[in-house]
Amino acid sequence: MVKETNGKEKLQRGRERMIKKSDRENKVERKTTRTRRIRENTNKKEMSTSSVSFKKSNLKIIPLGGILEIGKNITVFEYEDDIIIVDCGLAFPEDDMLGVDLVIPDMTYLEKNKDRIKGLVITHGHEDHIGAIPYLLKLINVPIYATKLTVGLIQNKLEEHKLLRKTKIKTVKQGQTVTLGKFKVEFIRSCHSIPDAVALAIYTPVGVIVHTGDFKIDYTPIDGQKMDLGRLAEIGNKGVLALMSDSTNSERKGYTMSERSVGAVFDKIFINCTKRIVIATFSSNVHRVQQIVNAAVENKRKIAVCGRSMINMINTAKELGYIEFPENIFIDIDMIKNYTDEQLVIITTGSQGEPMSALTRMAAGDHRKVEITPNDLVIISATPIPGNEKLVSKVIDDLMQIGAEVVYSSLADVHVSGHACQEEQKLMLSLIKPKYFIPVHGEYRQLKSHAETAISVGVEKENVFMMTNGRILEMNEKNAKLGGTVPFGRILVDGLGVGDVGNIVLRDRQHLSQDGLIVIVLTMDSSSGEVIAGPDVISRGFVYVRESESLMDDIKKLVREEIRKCEENKIKDWTTIKSNLRDSLRDYVYQKTKRNPMILPIIMEV
Repeated sequence: MVKETNGKEKLQRGRERMIKKSDRENKVERKTTRTRRIRENTNKKEMSTSSVSFKKSNLKIIPLGGILEIGKNITVFEYEDDIIIVDCGLAFPEDDMLGVDLVIPDMTYLEKNKDRIKGLVITHGHEDHIGAIPYLLKLINVPIYATKLTVGLIQNKLEEHKLLRKTKIKTVKQGQTVTLGKFKVEFIRSCHSIPDAVALAIYTPVGVIVHTGDFKIDYTPIDGQKMDLGRLAEIGNKGVLALMSDSTNSERKGYTMSERSVGAVFDKIFINCTKRIVIATFSSNVHRVQQIVNAAVENKRKIAVCGRSMINMINTAKELGYIEFPENIFIDIDMIKNYTDEQLVIITTGSQGEPMSALTRMAAGDHRKVEITPNDLVIISATPIPGNEKLVSKVIDDLMQIGAEVVYSSLADVHVSGHACQEEQKLMLSLIKPKYFIPVHGEYRQLKSHAETAISVGVEKENVFMMTNGRILEMNEKNAKLGGTVPFGRILVDGLGVGDVGNIVLRDRQHLSQDGLIVIVLTMDSSSGEVIAGPDVISRGFVYVRESESLMDDIKKLVREEIRKCEENKIKDWTTIKSNLRDSLRDYVYQKTKRNPMILPIIMEV
């Protein structure tokens, strides 16, 4: 009995120990579970907080010019509180912009955000990329980053506008990277029709943007500075978010010819030529000038230069080491009379037929220094910019009527483009391998053709963005979308006036140029409203007064009749009287002549 009782007690104590152990384990497990839940909740809060505090903003790309047009290239890159600007160019006036000298982009958005702008980055020294810089600097004091020759050309402009001392200009080398706020910009060696051109790799917090600037792929450039395709490929292999690429020649198939090919054509023309040679080309095409110099030296000819922009370019290029020539090869234009025709070459501006350019004045016989004769060979080493075809044709006709021999791009390969054709654009796209593609620098048909080329080499159709000036493109690593717009447009420069010529002034100039002007002048008594003197009728660009005396007399009668009606109706307000005169005359003149001249009544009171 005792043994049995002891056994039961042991069994009972064992059960109690197991229950206690189980209770302890349950407590530990509950505590562990509770701790794990607290940690999980804490981690979730930390992750949530982390996602909020480290969420990246979108990069904004805003072209203010250069889209759906040729010229006035300027693009804004914006991330949070930092802005950089790429290029700041001008455009030349269109045919309907009567009297206008230059067209620059509307910079209102930049002026409003001037405290956020970290720098202005320039791809190369052509007018459509640097021409508006002085006008920007008059609004905003911003540092400029550009390569050596580009800096030299910008300094010439700023000197003319008396802005050079106030402006910080940083000369960068091809291959160099500069930091501008949250942006880093790498300058990559490129090829174009001017030395020191660069493409840009813009490193942003959301990815790399490659901007080609204007480019062509020339394997035999005059200065030996080939495009750095290796670096572009390296950047492409690391991943590029977006590519912005030159679209000027996107409709042309194949490849752009090397600049060196023009030199061979010059050599053939110069050999055994006994005439004086006059060559017109773009003043910015330093490589073209170098090849003209080479041909002149080879054939023992002296060179004279016409045109202020050409003289400035050659001096700047010589000073910076971008053009080489013997000391005595250039002579002053006043010295050409001391040499025979076969000893001379004249390099001139005016390849686009600009009305006041040197070549145009030579063709019209108005140039003070150079008179074209039948013993001249004139080479126009350029192709007309769209819109200039008639001007260039007129110059060619005038030169031929004088008797000069004229060689232009339709007759010989005396010009090659500085812009990439389709196969070169395909190579650029294949090297960069961008996620998004933005065609720039061209009219709509050119942008559209470039977009189709990008799609053909593998860019997703929905990732190609056809931009417009002022439109905001927002993007990050995952997506991109078009947003709203910022102020944009064109500002007209006429003489010293910037922006004071608008659509109303242009409309009036158009009206005056087409239909002329009639001015009605009369003197009235301020108290009685009686006509004391006049009316006198002055006509400009409408009819010649002496040959249309009857019409002038009828107009005077109509004016007197209208004044009499105003007196009868007791109308003494000058504004109302002028309006009534203008309306009556407009109807009468149109009925008699089917013309609509501008009518300007002038009432003087005594």
